[in-house]
Amino acid sequence: MHSKQAQHPAPRIDYAGFQELAPGVVAALAALGKAVDQSGLDKSLTELLKVHASRLNACAFCLQYHLNLARQLGVDEARLEQLADWRTAPVYSPRERAALAWTEALTLQAQHAATDAAYLDVQAQFNASEVAFLTAAVAAIQAWNRIAGALHFTPPA
Repeated sequence: MHSKQAQHPAPRIDYAGFQELAPGVVAALAALGKAVDQSGLDKSLTELLKVHASRLNACAFCLQYHLNLARQLGVDEARLEQLADWRTAPVYSPRERAALAWTEALTLQAQHAATDAAYLDVQAQFNASEVAFLTAAVAAIQAWNRIAGALHFTPPA
């Protein structure tokens, strides 16, 4: 029995086509991203969150896009490689673990509601404004994951 290597499905609408067809959506999501970027949260942290959520959502386009951005920001390769085991990997700080746990809780809330324990953990590491912007960052990548995944955007190089 021969195993076929999985191929990325053909785009239903490609990224450039989506930008052309729905410029207001792209602008709105870009504005949300800009607000998060201007919040004072560490950009390396928000990129880790986007990589983690995109992996959980099986969005190849967003996963590759945010891996590329994280690398451009100088995020250590070990930190990217060990995201699948962030709970026990020694490369993450308590602050990062709380943010990753919050990301996971929000990403998987259809299966398991975000718990008070997850909220208390993130609240112990971040002030109220930072929690609000972390939540917005996760919401933004969720929107992109749904768009790019549903329309089969081809991952960037």
